[in-house]
Amino acid sequence: MKHGIIPFLASCVLLQAPLSAVKPNIVFIMADDFGYECVGANGGTSYQTPVLDQMAKEGMRFEHCYSQPICTPSRVKLMTGISNMRNYGKFGFLDPKQTTFANLLKKEGYATCIVGKWQLQGGLEGPNKFGFDEYCLWQLNRRPGRYPNGGLEINGKQVDYTKGEYCPDVVNDFACDFIAKNKAKPFLLYYPMILTHCPFEPTPDSKDWDPKSKGSPSYKGKAQYFGDMVRYMDKMVGKILKKLDDEGLRENTLVVFVGDNGTDTPVVSMMNGRKVAGAKGKMHDGGNRVPCIASWPGTIPAGQVSREILDFSDFLPTFCEIGECPTPTNVDGRSLLKTLKGSDAKHRDWIYMWYSRNGGNKQARAFSRNQRYKLYDDGQFFDVKNDVLEKSPLKGKLTDEEKVNQVLLLGALDQFQGKRPAHLGNAKKKKG
Repeated sequence: MKHGIIPFLASCVLLQAPLSAVKPNIVFIMADDFGYECVGANGGTSYQTPVLDQMAKEGMRFEHCYSQPICTPSRVKLMTGISNMRNYGKFGFLDPKQTTFANLLKKEGYATCIVGKWQLQGGLEGPNKFGFDEYCLWQLNRRPGRYPNGGLEINGKQVDYTKGEYCPDVVNDFACDFIAKNKAKPFLLYYPMILTHCPFEPTPDSKDWDPKSKGSPSYKGKAQYFGDMVRYMDKMVGKILKKLDDEGLRENTLVVFVGDNGTDTPVVSMMNGRKVAGAKGKMHDGGNRVPCIASWPGTIPAGQVSREILDFSDFLPTFCEIGECPTPTNVDGRSLLKTLKGSDAKHRDWIYMWYSRNGGNKQARAFSRNQRYKLYDDGQFFDVKNDVLEKSPLKGKLTDEEKVNQVLLLGALDQFQGKRPAHLGNAKKKKG
């Protein structure tokens, strides 16, 4: 009898293995059309973001995180770790030949889920082919309403709501359920939020919320309820964090919050005493400088503000390193894990952006930049620190500092020259 009990007791010990033996979980949350200036911790004063502000106090806030200027290009770059120059073909589409961070982590035993906004085609099977075990999404194979009494696609089925449901609540609850179901194994939750994209409508917390509404064209182009939507989005992030706390997972989970591009153009916000006009779709900072806050208690030192520069290609290699997953050799990003853990080592000297909304080369623009200077492929060179809207290119005699940075950024542009695949068309040549 004693010998028979030993294997049983051993199995019990394995079942009760400490949480630290499980690979870290990853929760990546991305608000829609939400620029750097909208977060209180970044100096924004127009909106209430208490959850994000607390995340920043408990973790690391980045001052120099850059997306693409609009949603699809950002999503493609984020999910593949590759510059748009090398794999972006058209708006609203992710090439099924691409490999995502979900594909890679799933191979390493991660449970994977995506909730929120899709907008990448592929049909009802698309999310599964890109590595997601489960999904609860808006705009997968149709485009119904996204807010009150809207429509979603959930694990292969179209679901329409008519009883006052608010779609951001539905996807958020799905995310919390996924966390609870998978707390005993490592998981990836990718949450490209539906909020805060227009139309700017009342939320369930607004004074004039109407549970019978299906939205109204009258809201389009007006920013009246943007503040309410920001507050509700912040609340949704809080529910995710609370769920992680309730399940005892917080210290084994990296949570990252970003925006997918700059704030929409009808919105004007205040940051550090100055007005900041929404500039979604623009190449200057208003279109692609986004908030980035990372929280991982016990791993990321609390209250850190990083001036390291990063872009969306950096998240895939970061997730791979965290999940002990081989990083594909063709990615353009670099892992942030050392920075997140408090290392003083420089993450990178510059980032590169190639942008064309519809993938056409004639419309494409490209630049390389560091924290202060930016060089476009047409030769325009800016001191962004002192010219954030890029109205006065540096010309004539440059200072020694400006010359050094111009040479650095020119070399960065050179590294991507000729790298656009033939089937996507050749990128235009840089000048200067």
